[in-house]
Amino acid sequence: MGVDITTRDDCERLVRAFYSRAMTDPILGFIFVDVAQLDLESHVPKITDFWETVLLGTPSYRGGAFRVHADLNAKVPLRAGHFERWLHIWRTTVDELFAGERAQLAKSHADRVGRAFYQRIEAINGPPPPAAPFVVSRHGG
Repeated sequence: MGVDITTRDDCERLVRAFYSRAMTDPILGFIFVDVAQLDLESHVPKITDFWETVLLGTPSYRGGAFRVHADLNAKVPLRAGHFERWLHIWRTTVDELFAGERAQLAKSHADRVGRAFYQRIEAINGPPPPAAPFVVSRHGG
């Protein structure tokens, strides 16, 4: 059983572990690498500030995260599956590294942020197009 998140170093460890998975993920990786062209070394301190503020109450994060995601969405439409995958990787990473009240908060806060961002992005994109109808055909006989 892991220990809880108690320091900025713990927040950074979580953020780095998450991004090492997300950037190589077959569903999300291209968004981080090819579309956003994420510079991990400049991004990690900002995201660590965010999680340090949320989890430890240290007022180190300044700014809003949604605008960056809206700009990214303009380049590649973000859909429910992208948010679901992000949350799955985040939760799995938290569970593998930490356990405790703040670890639970890291997961529940990510759920809230993910849902809120998805709703705002969906309002921009509109609903996804309907799936093509399923057609049953008979071949060979």
